[in-house]
Amino acid sequence: MKDRWQKTSASPTVPHVHHGGPRDGLTAADLFRSPEETVALDEKLRRTYFWLVNKAVISPFYDVEFDAAKANRFPLGDAGAEITLPTQPAYSSNVLLPLLTFAVGGKCLMIGGPGRGKTTLAVLMGVLSGAAPEDVRRHLQQGQPQLTVSDLVGLPLPRDLVSAGSLEEITIAWKSWLTARVKIVDEYNRIPTKTQSALLTMVAEGYVESHDQLRRTAPEEGVESWFFTANDDAGGGTFQVIQALKDRLDVTVQAFGFNGRFFDELVTRVEAGERPEEHVPDSLVFSPDEQTAMLAAIRAVPLPADVRRRLEYFTGQFEFVQHGGQRFEYRTKDVVATAGGDVGAVIDANSGADLVVDLGAQTLNGLSVRALQTLILYAKASAWFRGAAEVGVDDVRAMVPFVLRGKLLPNPQHPRFEAGDKELAHDPASWLTDLFDTAMKQFVALGLDRDDPVGDLLAELGGGLDGLDRLTVSRRLTRIESEVRRISKVGKIYGRDYDDLVALKYLHQRYSNYLHWLEGA
Repeated sequence: MKDRWQKTSASPTVPHVHHGGPRDGLTAADLFRSPEETVALDEKLRRTYFWLVNKAVISPFYDVEFDAAKANRFPLGDAGAEITLPTQPAYSSNVLLPLLTFAVGGKCLMIGGPGRGKTTLAVLMGVLSGAAPEDVRRHLQQGQPQLTVSDLVGLPLPRDLVSAGSLEEITIAWKSWLTARVKIVDEYNRIPTKTQSALLTMVAEGYVESHDQLRRTAPEEGVESWFFTANDDAGGGTFQVIQALKDRLDVTVQAFGFNGRFFDELVTRVEAGERPEEHVPDSLVFSPDEQTAMLAAIRAVPLPADVRRRLEYFTGQFEFVQHGGQRFEYRTKDVVATAGGDVGAVIDANSGADLVVDLGAQTLNGLSVRALQTLILYAKASAWFRGAAEVGVDDVRAMVPFVLRGKLLPNPQHPRFEAGDKELAHDPASWLTDLFDTAMKQFVALGLDRDDPVGDLLAELGGGLDGLDRLTVSRRLTRIESEVRRISKVGKIYGRDYDDLVALKYLHQRYSNYLHWLEGA
């Protein structure tokens, strides 16, 4: 009987664009290859997604949408719920985000109660890299309270422990999972703190150390990706996850429960004794070279200037806090936090601020450079996966709730979480999406999509200083000071103003230093 798992989506799944791949630069030998052998990488990734979501994972939850403004909306019940029916393709986050992580070589945390398919999906990612299902399961690291560093990375040979005259003479029997292209750590919040530190070194630095011996953990070929699972990301588990390790995880995705309307498929699997990871079609397996080429193609997707400007505006909302420090540059949440202060109390002391306008008042922290780089990379991956020629605002919006979950922390003292939007207090994905949508509305309302004086001044400096005379430099300094004066007359200062003012001071210093040099020449 034909294996029912082997059917994949008909090509092309997105007919209007081709990003490039094995079909570029065809030779005579390519004419004799089957269509599966010449499929473009972006098309192959989409086929893989549709196979996973239609056959391997029973998940009819399509929560990643790209046409929110045009979607049909239907109110439900009397508690403010609604269901949206998008007009463009939507995707299941608990399948799409792990697959994009596989594509970009990222680190994905899958959270949810027991039995929701987190580990199965992670194992499927390992099989997509070409490993046998039994090898992926054997290499899977199961978090538990007695897990030691040696259990995780390997043991020194007993003969060397007895006869070695120094640590350099000890040979470590390293665990084979360390160089796998897909690494899985199940229930990582049950791992002891000391072992977590060893895991952090592997995740962050790409090596592990034992008895003064060092082992690189990145595979010799291909792209390395990590998958972690946990029952929650709010401090539950046997051990508290160290913050440095949590910060290294790129995306967090919620595993959904089972939908009873799909019980027939469940019965079929029980009767046949089937496991999806044992039936992955060969045509969906990615070689090391394909993974490397896929990551390069994703990184090359353009991020247009208008999308970049909107992303700048959004991410600039959160670091500033009015009473963070006395010097203007020190008025940040990080200054308060690192001094042991209560960020929420400092935000609350900013009397008179419009809490609707001040999006930064909803958060206890700003965004790290690492989080911003991850958001850019996953937005590029989203665009590439969908067949878009460049990153769109919708790609950024779609990735925000998964990249920034756990990175941008809500301020529980903000009235937003106590008033009519109580659901947002325990729905971080919706809260983060709402923050982004509100920021985009502000961006348009302020006319920043048409006029960006600070951006114009930065672009002017980007042309270089060589050849500028004193009169030109003086005029530019005057324009900078005029812009600072304009902002200073507004009254209340918000996060959107903080980044502009710091940039203007930077510009002023660059031109001032150059002017001093001209006058002394």
